[in-house]
Amino acid sequence: MAASYNLKILADFASAHTLRGYPGACARMHGHNWKVETEVIATRLDETGMGVDFKVIKQATRAIAERLDHRYLNDLEPFTQINPTAENIAAYFYRELSAQLNSEHIRVHAVTLWETERACVRYVEDEL
Repeated sequence: MAASYNLKILADFASAHTLRGYPGACARMHGHNWKVETEVIATRLDETGMGVDFKVIKQATRAIAERLDHRYLNDLEPFTQINPTAENIAAYFYRELSAQLNSEHIRVHAVTLWETERACVRYVEDEL
């Protein structure tokens, strides 16, 4: 069995959204203080003994969060076309982070997006 290292960081941002077509109060504009957990798997350590520096994961996650921070998500791509649900936001982070961080020995494993302290969604993509 091959060894792997699962590294996780936490970032946050605040934003507002409306859920188009939702049959309830969330169809009206409202906001959240979101928390984003980024999980990265490393299959090899570098010469310093790290899979990937936590700083690298934090910077990438925070840069994406900064694009959404204190914004109305429905005005931003891709949420002009798709609903800015927790599920779609988590998938957005996953894809953006994967494009930046994935390499031969490092890959984004999961993104967990906390909408409240008691409700979250975890997005992963199956390996082929």
